[in-house]
Amino acid sequence: MWKRKNETTVFLGGKEAYAAAAHMAEGCPLFREDCEEECVTDDPRSCYNCRYRRWTKDSFVCMKGAGQ
Repeated sequence: MWKRKNETTVFLGGKEAYAAAAHMAEGCPLFREDCEEECVTDDPRSCYNCRYRRWTKDSFVCMKGAGQ
């Protein structure tokens, strides 16, 4: 569910692949939950709630490169 693009790791699921983002976070040793104000899903362990994700127009990038 990841693609390397211009030295970044882009999540291919977009902004509404909640189950996929949670699944990816479950196996990620780099996951760290973001502060409560930045969390966007009810599932605390989701890439959407990770402090290392940065939103893009269509999805987000993993700043720790977890999808490599």
